Amino acid sequence: MNITEAIHARISTRAYLDKPVSGETVTKILETARWSPSGTNTQPWKVAVVQGKTKQTITDAFLDQVKNGTKPNPDYDYYPAEWIDPFKSRRFECGMALYKALEIGREDKEKRIEAGLANFRFFGAPVSLFFFIDKRMGKGSWVDMGMFIQSVMLAAEDHGLGSCPQASTADFPNLVRKELDVSDDFALICGLSLGYPDKEQPVNQYRTSREEVESFTTWFE
Repeated sequence: MNITEAIHARISTRAYLDKPVSGETVTKILETARWSPSGTNTQPWKVAVVQGKTKQTITDAFLDQVKNGTKPNPDYDYYPAEWIDPFKSRRFECGMALYKALEIGREDKEKRIEAGLANFRFFGAPVSLFFFIDKRMGKGSWVDMGMFIQSVMLAAEDHGLGSCPQASTADFPNLVRKELDVSDDFALICGLSLGYPDKEQPVNQYRTSREEVESFTTWFE
């Protein structure tokens, strides 16, 4: 698989086979991703690989927070306070495509809630990676983290694995830091579900659209 194929093949996988991922494979993925670029080679990434009992403990804690109505308290704002077009329309279309794949109607609130809770179960993936960054680093280092996380996902594709980056798993960062014994000096960027994709599931068969190059590119000579 070349880079172009990997980029096109990568999707946000939301259903996984009941098949373990070896520590050796995860290490190989991170071995590849560690060569990602970063400003002045700061390499600001910190990764926690979570599986087994620890992953279940975090899942249970997440679900307790949500079911008890605890307000999310992420370390940063992922989305805007107010949605405007074209971003608002794209977000709506993305959500509708997901619900259609899950066969969830617009008025079926219970199934929508359950679909949301699936995020905190890591969609059944056997492994979750949590990405942290030192809070003292600037915005440029957050850009570096984005490139690093992309490298992780593309390397996962090369190993036949699916992945799903999840901002939702950063809703309760204090909970995650406490369970993983991570200092408060580090901000939680996101989690990433990782495993062998269940390609038979409809939720892994739909695709979101992308804008044409001409719509976001301006040429100058």
